[in-house]
Amino acid sequence: MKRQWFFLLVGIAVFLDACTLAPKYKQPKAPIPAEWPQGPAYKEGGVREAGPIATKIKWSEFFTDPKLQKVIEMALNNNRDLRLAALNVERARALYGVQRAELFPLVSAVSSGSKQRVPADLSATGKSMIVEQYSVNLGITSWEIDFFGRIRSLKEKALHEYLATEQARRSAQISLMSEVARAYFTLAADRENLKLARSTLETQQDTYHLIKRMYELGLASELDLRRAQTQVEAARQDVFRFTQLVAKDQNALNLLAGSPVPEELLPPDLESVDPPKDISPGLSSDVLLHRPDIAAAEHQLKAAYANIGAARAAFFPRISLTTSVGTMSLELTDLFSAGSRIWNFAPQIVIPIFDARTWAAYRVSKTLQKIALTQYEKAIQTAFREVADTLAVKGTVDEQLSAQRSLVNALAETYHLSRQRYTNGIDSYLSVLDAQRALYAAQKGLISLRLAKLANHVRLYAVLGGGG
Repeated sequence: MKRQWFFLLVGIAVFLDACTLAPKYKQPKAPIPAEWPQGPAYKEGGVREAGPIATKIKWSEFFTDPKLQKVIEMALNNNRDLRLAALNVERARALYGVQRAELFPLVSAVSSGSKQRVPADLSATGKSMIVEQYSVNLGITSWEIDFFGRIRSLKEKALHEYLATEQARRSAQISLMSEVARAYFTLAADRENLKLARSTLETQQDTYHLIKRMYELGLASELDLRRAQTQVEAARQDVFRFTQLVAKDQNALNLLAGSPVPEELLPPDLESVDPPKDISPGLSSDVLLHRPDIAAAEHQLKAAYANIGAARAAFFPRISLTTSVGTMSLELTDLFSAGSRIWNFAPQIVIPIFDARTWAAYRVSKTLQKIALTQYEKAIQTAFREVADTLAVKGTVDEQLSAQRSLVNALAETYHLSRQRYTNGIDSYLSVLDAQRALYAAQKGLISLRLAKLANHVRLYAVLGGGG
């Protein structure tokens, strides 16, 4: 075989711009409104307020609390779920490399030698003889020339699957950071609840001792004494309950961080936590297309398109080539001497006539494309709903906090007046009991609302695709 033929075939693999049979990809129209929802729950400033877009701000700029930043860094370095996501990216990258290598021929060198005794009755000369044969070959084995783009389509499919895995890793990172922040804020809130429960217990114990002295002097009934005792026991139960919750919150934070979080990095209460930086969702819902989970769904859709191309190419002839050049001799010393050159050229073409499996595979590829499209559209709709929900909370939580603070102040005054009326003998202890219960519930409600505001702020950053 002439040397020009060999290099020509190699050039085909490298430079042939073979078109694939995959359908042309066109980004589907997002099945959501172009703008964010409007209404009483969505105040105007919640959408149009000044502030950076979530995707334009780094997580280290968004989370302004220095202690929380260090805990997030611990999680990014040590969290096992994120480590698994990164390893999946490496695996997908390697699989893409394997599929891409199919475009190029496998060139291998083979050296062989044999020595055989031929008996006299089988020998052409009528005498027994020793036959030797030695060869050295350099060749290509069953290299498929991708005229119809089957291998290129499979390579494109592997590429988008790899890119989808990379986006999944980014999504896992964003989710991890938001979960760390939520766990951090929850720990701060429960520690503040524990302080409130301890303070309430001290107050109830003081009240109980006061009523007990009054009871001993005949100035209070036993019913009042037992009611005060129930409040002490209820407050004691809350102290133990929040002590348990704080321990669980700390365990959850340690799991997310991948290692125990030092005590100096833990928040004593919500007041000590610096709130995250304010952000804006922008005016258009198109920002959702930058979310990593939606980008991953789109890459999976592109992979499904490429898979259709590979299925279509299976209907066309498949051309493969086996070729080699080398030298052969009956004597090892003559292996590279003049005239010992050999070559082999064996092209093969397979033309499919009828194969039910090929048609079934093609129908499967088209169904998978429809499934990927539906999943992509669902991912966008889910993202829009998540952002809309967080905007609804953002638009109303400040008014809720203002009302709750006013309620706490009013109930605190009510409790103070009720205690005075009871001490002066004007009213029964039942009014003091009701006022104290309402005040304690309102104080816990205020802590919950403050936690909800912080958690919703972080969630808005995450659902808008920030944190990459």
